[in-house]
Parts: sequence; structure tokens; C-alpha cells
Amino acid sequence: MAISMSKKKSKASKKVETKQYDFADTILFKILYRIPAAILLLILIFLWSSSTTIISGKFVHVCISSRKLNNLYCLSAGTQPNFEIPIPAHNNSLISPNISASIREVVNIVRDDPDSIVSNRVHNNDSGGEVAIAVKAVEAQLQVQRSWISNKNHAESCDGRGIYVYDLPSKFNKDLVGQCGDMIPWTNFCKYFNNEAMGEPITKLGKGWYHTHQYSLELIFHTRVLKHPCRVYNENDAKLFYVPFYAGLDILRWHFKNVSNDVKDTLALELVKWLENKKSWLQHSGRDHVFVLGKISWDFRRKSDASWGTRLLELDPMQNSVKLLIERQPWHINDIGIPHPTYFHPHLDDDIITWQLKIIRSNRKSLVSFAGAARPDSPENIRSILINQCNSDERKCRFLNCSSGGCDQPESVIELFMESEFCLQPPGDSPTRKSLFDSLVSGCIPVLFDPFTAYYQYPWHLPEDHSRYSVFIDQEEVRQMKVNVVERLTKVPVRERDDMRRYIVYELLPGLVYGDSNSQLEKFQDAFSMTMNNLLERVNRIE
Repeated sequence: MAISMSKKKSKASKKVETKQYDFADTILFKILYRIPAAILLLILIFLWSSSTTIISGKFVHVCISSRKLNNLYCLSAGTQPNFEIPIPAHNNSLISPNISASIREVVNIVRDDPDSIVSNRVHNNDSGGEVAIAVKAVEAQLQVQRSWISNKNHAESCDGRGIYVYDLPSKFNKDLVGQCGDMIPWTNFCKYFNNEAMGEPITKLGKGWYHTHQYSLELIFHTRVLKHPCRVYNENDAKLFYVPFYAGLDILRWHFKNVSNDVKDTLALELVKWLENKKSWLQHSGRDHVFVLGKISWDFRRKSDASWGTRLLELDPMQNSVKLLIERQPWHINDIGIPHPTYFHPHLDDDIITWQLKIIRSNRKSLVSFAGAARPDSPENIRSILINQCNSDERKCRFLNCSSGGCDQPESVIELFMESEFCLQPPGDSPTRKSLFDSLVSGCIPVLFDPFTAYYQYPWHLPEDHSRYSVFIDQEEVRQMKVNVVERLTKVPVRERDDMRRYIVYELLPGLVYGDSNSQLEKFQDAFSMTMNNLLERVNRIE
């Protein structure tokens, strides 16, 4: 605190001044005495900084942007009882580039775990720009992740790029698969693990189509990496280390059972202990290690006394390694989103080409479609509004009700999407949807309402210019009944739709699907190959 000293004054003036200060101090003390300490602290924070409140789906973020600090600090809470979300544990500086070319030079470095949370919209009263700062921070992280994209096919030359796959004790993977019959009360999960976790074939859709479950990614990826041409069997020859822990299945088996948090965390803690005894883990503190997790990031970031999920990704030793997830946490740079597994697993280039020709020629009889269900227990969710808008114009919009079993057969969903120009993809229990990738693979242009659904998730598989493959309508406009989505989509020119569809089908589609375990793709890189090439690109930069 700065203190200024005035020159010495006369005794007379000093006496008067003393009396004035004594009187003022007495009044001030009486006022402050009556204000609780917590309220006083809030007042001081308010005077010292500016703040904003951000509401995004099930989350409320109260962010403070200090005039004396460069960072945006956020506290977060759920909008529903007993719903908690993770808050980053470290106060690291962050960068803020690339909302437009004019701000790319603002800052040059992103550090892990910045304390910013991004909103799904910018409020009109955001006069201080706090939300914009948070958006820049998240986009900055995505730019770093995009910088790891490789233009090479590392599988063609594996020199110095060995991939070592740990042979973990069976309790971390195989034994979890063995519990498939008792994993979820209402279904037998075992059928989804047939054909190396691709599920049963769907003959109606053609070659390469399987009834694949959205939580099968861990097994699919593990099977593929075991057959990667750069796999090595000596740890000393490895550049990248793959840890085949089926953490998603570990979580899934406890979701609907009354067990303690200690039980839920048992395998995660045992895995970390196992890794910390490995020289290969210690030499780079896990930075050259990768995990594939088949559920969303929140399921591995349980906080305090919450009951949902495990603490795997909150454990300190796990912070440096790369986590590949179907939904990433936006402010953890080592969380990287990769596509949900779809029903299509091509074996040859011809399988992809045949499918591309089929969907580009498909007769799209409907302007819009929505395959999903309402969320009556989540009044802030826009699904009910979209369903009502769709049902009010059945000539243009088709609704497939998943709550009544309409989506149990994959062919019903894929055929609906193949016959539609646009597919509505509102958030569900979390921002991302497997249906997004089903629509893209079907050549149906996704309509997004929350940037968390795709734009802040998949930097390696979806382009930065999201207008090339999707239409965005702010969910707040839908919630406030300011827009009729069907009418809005009617105004999209046919030429623009055709251009977007060609880009989706010919440019994006091959990189959004996972080939079968023995795939022999040569012309195309699938989602697995793209991911592995980028991981090797990243690990080669570790000093």
C-alpha cells in the first residue's frame, strides 16, 4: 500500500484534524461493525474488480476479472441439486488468441489448466468483455492442440517413433469386460463387445456397419493400437506410451450401484501406484503417456463429496499425460476430444468410397429431422421447444422419439439422417452427442445450439471454420422463443447446403470413423490414424 506524508502542520490545525479523524473513525467503526465479514469481503471484491455471471446448460459460472490481474477467475456450480463440476486447481496464466486475426498477437503462451471457463454465449451486458476473454482462452488452447496436427503418416516410417503398449494387470481392462453382463441394469452389455467391440453387423446398411455402443471406444482403440506398425516391445525403444486402462467401463459398472466413493476410486489409485513404479513413467512425469477414456471428462473429475464418477483425472500424477475423450473439459489442455465411435467401420478404401457415393446421391425428402427425446426434468433444456417446432410442421421436419424406443435400431436413425438436409443436435445430458457424428457420417448437416457440442471439442478432426460443416443457432434464442428453427433453416440457400454436404462427405467423413481392427485403408486416414499421427507429432516435441 502506498503512503504519502504531508509536511508538518501547526499544533492548532493538528488538534482540529485529530478531532475530525476521531469522529470519522468512530462513525466508520460503527458502520463496519454491523457488516458481517463475508458481506464486507464481497463489497471489497466488487469495488476492486468487475464480474459477470454466465449460465451454460447445467452450469453457472461467476467470473471475476480483476483490474490488477490479467486472469479471469471463475467459480462454478451446477443449476441442479447435488450437481458439481470440476474447478481447475492451479492458477496459471493463459493466452487469448484467435477469435479474429486482429487479436492473434495478444499473448503467445498457453499454460496447463488455466482458470477460465467459457460460456456458450456472450451476454449483451458483457460490457467488460469478461466472457470474451474466457472464450479467447479456450480457443487459445485449441490452437495449441491444432499445432500438434501432423501432415505426415508416421506409420509409413516408424524410426524413432515407437509406441509401447503396457501389459497391465487384467483387473484394469480384461476383467472389466468380463463384468459386461452386470454393468447396466436394463441391458446386457456383452453383445456390444462382440467383433472386437464393434458389435453385431447391420446387414441392412451394408458392409462395414455394426451395432457399436457409444462407450466402446476404449476397446476399439486398444485393439487398433496393438496392431499399429510402430508398436515396439521394448520400453527403451518407445517414444509414446499407451496405457490401456478401461476407465470408462470402471465407472460404468458403479453408476447404478450403491457403493462408496472409496470403492469407485480403487482401480484409479491402484493404476497410478502401478505407473509410479515404472521408470518409463517417471522419466517424463507421464508427459509421453496417453490414455483413451470412453466417457466424458466430467465422469473422471468427481469433486468433494459428490457421488458421480471417479477422481482419476483429478489425481496430481495424471495431470501431465494426454487424455483422449469423447468429450473434453474445455480448460484442460491435455484433454483432447476425439470422435464418438459411429456404426461405420470400413475395412478398405472402397468401403468409404461406396458409402460416400451412396449418401451424396441420397434423396433427402425432409428439410429437418431430430432423433432424440425431451428432457422434462431439465427445464432449461431446449429439446421440448425443438420437438414442438418440428411437430408443428411435419411436411418439413421429422421427429424420431428415442424415449419410446425409436432409436434402438441404428438403421432407423441412419436412414432418417440420410433422408434429411439438416439434423438438429441440441445438448442432452452433456453438451456433446454421438448423434452429431452419426449425422455427419450420413451426410446430414448438423445444427448446433451450444459451441461445447463440437467447436470446443475436436480440434484434430473438425475444422476451425465450423460454418463449413454446420449451422449454429444460439440456444438462448430458442429458449426465449425468438427463433423458429425450421423456418430459419428454410432460408439456407440450396447451393450453400450442397457445398456443406460435399465438404462433409468428401473431406471430413473418412477422418470421423474408426476402421475395423484389420483395416487396410491406404488412400484415407480414419479417426484412429489421424489421432495416432498427431500424438506422435506432439510427443516428438517433448525435450
